[in-house]
Amino acid sequence: MAVTEHSVEPEGQNGACCRRHDSPQAEPEQEAPETPHERVNRRWNEILQETRVTQTGVQILFGFLLSVAFTPLFRELEALDRGIYVATVVLGAAATGSLIAPVSIHRFLSGQRMKDDVVEIAGRLMMCGMVLLALTIGCTLLLILRFVIPGVLAEMLVAGVMLWFGLCWYALPLYLRRRADRRSRAGEA
Repeated sequence: MAVTEHSVEPEGQNGACCRRHDSPQAEPEQEAPETPHERVNRRWNEILQETRVTQTGVQILFGFLLSVAFTPLFRELEALDRGIYVATVVLGAAATGSLIAPVSIHRFLSGQRMKDDVVEIAGRLMMCGMVLLALTIGCTLLLILRFVIPGVLAEMLVAGVMLWFGLCWYALPLYLRRRADRRSRAGEA
C-alpha cells in the first residue's frame, strides 16, 4: 500500500510482521523500493507515532512534578533536594518543548514543500527530547529515592536505571543499526 500523508498501514497489519518473524519457514517479504516521496511520508508518520507516545509520558511526568511543590512534604526537602527538584522541573519543561516542537514546526511549515527538512529536524528534536526525558526520569527517581531510602543506595539505584535507559534507548538501537549496515554491505559484496 502506498503511504500518503494522512494514512499509514502499520507494519504487521493482518499479522504479516509476526508471521515473518515467528515462523522459521516464512519467506521474507519482497518490498518494492520506496520513492523519495513515499519514504519521507513514511518517516513523517513514524515520527508522529513516536511523538504521541513520548508526549503523553512527558506531559504526565511534568504535571506530577509541578504538583509536588504544593504538597506539605515539599517544605521538608533539604537544599540539595530542592536543587534536584528545580533541575528536574527544568529538564521536564525542556523535554516537553523538544517533544512538542515537531507539531509546531509542521503547523508553521505545512504546505511549504519542506517535508524533508521537517522530518530531519523533527527526528533530531525527538532524539534531544528523549535524552531530556531520560534525564528528567533519572532526576525524578533521584528525588523520590533520596526521600525514601537514606544513604548512597538511592544514587546507586538511579545510576542502574540510567544505565538501563542508556542500553535500551541508545546502545541497543545503535548496535542494531550497525549490524544492519554490516549485513547490507555483506549483501552488496
